[in-house]
Amino acid sequence: MELRGKKHCVVVIDMLNDFIGEKAALRCENGEKIVPKIKELVDFAHDHNIQVAFIQEAHRKNDRDFRVRPVHAIKGTWGSEFIPELQPDESKGDYIVQKRRHSAFSYTDFDLFLREEEIDTVVLTGVWTNVCVRSTASDALYHGYNVICLSDGTASQDDSMHVSGLRDIDIFGDIMSTEEYKEAAKNKFSHDEQVV
Repeated sequence: MELRGKKHCVVVIDMLNDFIGEKAALRCENGEKIVPKIKELVDFAHDHNIQVAFIQEAHRKNDRDFRVRPVHAIKGTWGSEFIPELQPDESKGDYIVQKRRHSAFSYTDFDLFLREEEIDTVVLTGVWTNVCVRSTASDALYHGYNVICLSDGTASQDDSMHVSGLRDIDIFGDIMSTEEYKEAAKNKFSHDEQVV
């Protein structure tokens, strides 16, 4: 598959202590299985000068979100921190976006950051496929970005939720495996001098 776009950003969504691991307040067990794939992709992005953005839920203590979901990922707490295996590396240019809603674009500076970096394509990973990943994918489309979602780099609580999210995103985005993306990116970016 030929990749769309001239400049990509790998987006790691909500790989936080309150979603991943036995002590997580809103544990996504399948999310634990995708950690190695995301780590592999982040390392690949660093090696190939592809931007990486880490999206971090950081709620207010009285956030409206808690009217419909359990309290989780309060800003400044352990639950809102990135898991040890997936720590942003700002020395390599990783960018952190804090959010209080499902979408990484909702009331954040994510769109401004992408535009300043002249990025036109987002490559989505993380949890949950049918909630925050899907919401971010929809908003990316609305803001004019190409959308790629990695099927083995995203997860939900169960397979039916995951598949449902991927099915929705597939209507307007490209669904690929991590390996498929890496191969296509190596081929594209080695021939595209405009990609930084």
